[in-house]
Amino acid sequence: MQGYNFDDLKQFLKHYPRMAVQPSKNSSLILEGIFDFSAQPKGKPEITDFYQLKVTVPNLFPRNIPVVTETGQKIPRNGDYHVNYETDNSLCLGSPLRLILLIRGKPTLVGFAENCLVPYLYAVSNKLQNGGNFVFGDLKHGTPGIIQDYKSLFGLRTEWQVVQMLKLLSIERRFANKLSCPCGCRKALKHCRFHKTLNAYRKLATILWFKRHTESLGINTNYISEFSKLKFQRR
Repeated sequence: MQGYNFDDLKQFLKHYPRMAVQPSKNSSLILEGIFDFSAQPKGKPEITDFYQLKVTVPNLFPRNIPVVTETGQKIPRNGDYHVNYETDNSLCLGSPLRLILLIRGKPTLVGFAENCLVPYLYAVSNKLQNGGNFVFGDLKHGTPGIIQDYKSLFGLRTEWQVVQMLKLLSIERRFANKLSCPCGCRKALKHCRFHKTLNAYRKLATILWFKRHTESLGINTNYISEFSKLKFQRR
């Protein structure tokens, strides 16, 4: 728990008293126990429920999002419930950039719980009790769903544009600005107003974060990095 905000932790445990700190082998903070919640989104039924969870909070929170796993076997392990069953059984609470945006206004553990975790658990409980799709929209599972969400988030039309946008965020701004804008305007990024959108997102995470995130989606950024460096050196 090195370097962690203990006032933040205290507030979280006050809101969710059946959660507790567990031993950690590294700098991450481990919270585990029964997570109780009650929520009633506008126009939706009230749901009170609980889940047995393990929340791994990285040392760089809130810049890096916690990883949540459900340990009580209450949530089915499949893509219909947005569980990463192919890897570590963590809960897919939303696309990484969307989650960072959701907690930006309240960058605390309570903010993460209220804005990211509770809406997901509400949707799961509603689906388990009433059937149907997720009440807040049902993106595709895994990488296709992340790409789908980024199209909406950035106002892009195609998967190719999203891929190019992520690659540009994975390299230094001075190199990216000389490459084609992913919006399809055929201008260099620095000559299109879309560069302001990308610059705003650069403030949310580091180049290394975007590079790792892009590669985790199966998108290799090495070739564009090398190309951009060569192009920059020739000018």
